[in-house]
Formats: sequence, structure tokens, C-alpha cells
Amino acid sequence: MNIRYFEAGNQWWFGGGIDVSPHYINIQEATDFHLKLKSVCDNYNEGFYVKYKKWADEYFYLKHRKESRGIGGIFFDRLTSPEIDRNSGLSFISDIGMTFLPAYKDLYIPNYLRDFNSDHKEWQLLRRGRYVEFNLVWDRGTRFGLETDGRTESILMSLPRDARWIYNYTPVPGSREAETVALLKKDISWISQNSAT
Repeated sequence: MNIRYFEAGNQWWFGGGIDVSPHYINIQEATDFHLKLKSVCDNYNEGFYVKYKKWADEYFYLKHRKESRGIGGIFFDRLTSPEIDRNSGLSFISDIGMTFLPAYKDLYIPNYLRDFNSDHKEWQLLRRGRYVEFNLVWDRGTRFGLETDGRTESILMSLPRDARWIYNYTPVPGSREAETVALLKKDISWISQNSAT
């Protein structure tokens, strides 16, 4: 998650985003996460959630893999007048920031003590590899930092310490890994997905 406010001369704008890249997708958890984001967005503009979720779906997509990095969230940039005034924009990004802890806590608390085995660890490392691919190939912030001679060590600190790639890996049909891969698609409506199940 990140939020930002820029001001240059007479121009100002907001940007940011929040998303989740779980190793195993739980539809109820994905739904709850998206409902939290929708609630914040709807307080400011009922069109924000749909617009910014779509933007996140496009942004966090690994084109070379034809899969999403995770369950998405919201992403926005250059949010300014007349779409929002400065005070409302500051409140909006503040509320997005305040959503971080409860949203991630609800994902973390039920899962951090789960038992795991070497197959689960292998899958975690493969999913971390996808995160690395996104950051190094598609992430605008990483590319901007490296192309403008930023501090390389600081820029690359967001990468996981351990990651893995297996040539042409295909999960076992019917496995939790296969179920997760089947859900790594753009434009899934997590809110209606769960209400239909």
C-alpha cells in the first residue's frame, strides 16, 4: 500500500493504491478485503471503487504470464479537480491509509499460525517469484527509480529475500495451488463472486 500527494506550482494531485498478493486465495478473505476498500471509496464517490479496482486489475497484471499478481485492490494516480477537491482528497488518501491495518490484520490473524509443509513453502517461493517479476518488469516506481539513478539498494528492498522459479511449473489439478491459479485473472468481481457462492 502507498498513498501520495504531489504539489507543483498551481497543480496538485493524489495517487496511491492497496492490493494483496496471497499465496493461496481465499474467496471470503478476498471479498472482505474488497468490501473494505469499496466502503472507503463509496464515502467519496460511488464510481471510485469500480474505476480504481479496474485500474489495479490492469496495473498488477503480469502480461508475460497472463495472470494477476494477486487479488488486486485499488490503484489511482493523478486524482485532482474536478474529480475531487483538495480537502476531500486528503481525507480520501488518509482513509485509505487507515484501512491498511484492519484490512491486513483480517488477512494475517487467521492465517499466521497455520501448519505448513515443504510443498506449501515451495508454492510460497514460486508466488514470491511472480512478485519479483512484477516489480522488476512492470512496476512504474521501480523502473522510475532505476532509470533516474535512484539508490538501487533502497529501490530493490521491496523484493522478497527468497523466491523461486521452476521451468514450466503446472500445479496438480484440483489442488489448492491450481484453485489459486484459476483465480489469478483480471476483472474478477470479488464482491459478487462471494455473494454468488
